[in-house]
Amino acid sequence: MLANQIQKTQQPTRKIIYRTRGYTGGPVTRLMSPSDLGQLIKPFVFLDHFHIDGQGPSMPMELGWHPHSGIATVTVVLEGAVRYAETTGKSGVLRAGSVEWMRAGSGVWHTGEAEPEGVRGFQLWVALPPELENAPNASHYVVPEESPVDGPVRVILGSNGNHNKMKSPIDAPPMNYLVVSLKAGERWSYQPPEGHEVAWVAVHEGVLQTPTPVPSGELAIFEPSEASIDFLADGDTVFVLGSAPPHRHHLALGNYSVHTSARALQRGEEEIRRIGARLLTEGKKSYALREYGEARATRSLPPADR
Repeated sequence: MLANQIQKTQQPTRKIIYRTRGYTGGPVTRLMSPSDLGQLIKPFVFLDHFHIDGQGPSMPMELGWHPHSGIATVTVVLEGAVRYAETTGKSGVLRAGSVEWMRAGSGVWHTGEAEPEGVRGFQLWVALPPELENAPNASHYVVPEESPVDGPVRVILGSNGNHNKMKSPIDAPPMNYLVVSLKAGERWSYQPPEGHEVAWVAVHEGVLQTPTPVPSGELAIFEPSEASIDFLADGDTVFVLGSAPPHRHHLALGNYSVHTSARALQRGEEEIRRIGARLLTEGKKSYALREYGEARATRSLPPADR
């Protein structure tokens, strides 16, 4: 019945061309990676949906150090809290409603650990354009009261569509990334800005009718278009939505990096290796540091993660 209601609202419907529930390992579900669906909806190249309940053992923060280059990581905390630290010296706690934007650029290492109460949310990777992929790193941590809200929409990146009523304080390349919370039976329509042909949603909880249902834990990708998308909540529903102009560059992949060329990737890996060597001299330990320590010993980099 809900699907029939939304079909009557607008014709034609923007079609879903791919959907997935990803694969789950422990408290994290990997919905998208740069080597699979990231190729289809770049600049969005990676998406994890995480649910750490705080009941079981977790990796200590000091053992979680890992690097990135060529991308920005965007962590949205929907429930609970998580601690973070970067090799830039920044550290703190992200609580529900907070956002991490870490533009790795030329290279940075970071780590994190859920607070005792646990944490739920999404982590997204955004492929950076050539002018930023090897630029100095920069990060912006947004607390809940700084995150713009327009009705059911919390603006994470960009604005809330072509209306531009609310804009994120984060300086990001052209793209929109939103958290939308709808009550049961509530309708909402998204009109992408001009040029935003890429669009997708991932449902945190509830069921979203588009008009076909997208249940909790699923990622749905829409056909390339600038057409609007109509939604109807089947029960209380929370989801994230991304839209952007297509990223018209090749993806050169490393274990923790995404660049637009092999040369740019090499530059990023060199900086990652330099920072990693410093962390090793400081006595820090992690799986990623062991990889880079072994690579340094053999004067080679870890194999690319395809």
